[in-house]
Amino acid sequence: MVLDRVPISQLPSRYGIARSNLYTRLKDLGIEPEKEGKRAYVNASQLQLLDALHSHLQKGGITSEFLKQRESEPSRQNQALVAESTEQISLFQPSALVAVVETIVKRLVPTTGSRLSYLRELEEANERGWLLSTSEVASLLGLSPKTIREYGKEFEDAGFVFRRAGTRKGGEIAWAIDKLCCVGTPPQQSSISIKSAFSSDFDPEPE
Repeated sequence: MVLDRVPISQLPSRYGIARSNLYTRLKDLGIEPEKEGKRAYVNASQLQLLDALHSHLQKGGITSEFLKQRESEPSRQNQALVAESTEQISLFQPSALVAVVETIVKRLVPTTGSRLSYLRELEEANERGWLLSTSEVASLLGLSPKTIREYGKEFEDAGFVFRRAGTRKGGEIAWAIDKLCCVGTPPQQSSISIKSAFSSDFDPEPE
């Protein structure tokens, strides 16, 4: 049975101490009894604190030691929580794991349609001089937008060079795309279609 509150008058017999000793313990613990008419009560949490002090004193301890231990408990609990949180972060967010997952996704995503479709789209963006957003580049390469941003101002992938070229209207970084073999040479306009850019051996035309 859990008691909501206990009359002060019952506590001396509960602990086997004089009434004056009880008042001293109440004062040391900072407990203010609840008064109702001519009677005073302690609630369940206050009673639990009094019981803990009594147990400590029965073991030969002193009140000042009990109070110091009580003050240090929140600090130890906070340290334990911080340690647990740090451990969880290190377990679930390792940078190496992120890189491995991105590599796997990049290889597995193109499961439908042509596996070269993203190369054709990059080819078209290069020929037409389109500026792609970070999210568009990330989608084509099978990477996360965060990874693309971390590459810096310029990076190479799939035979293309990607360079930062301002900002799109939505606030995303704009990327200019050049072929790796053509870097350093003036861009030329081409009227060749994407299909004819591939060799006849790869995509032969019917005679």
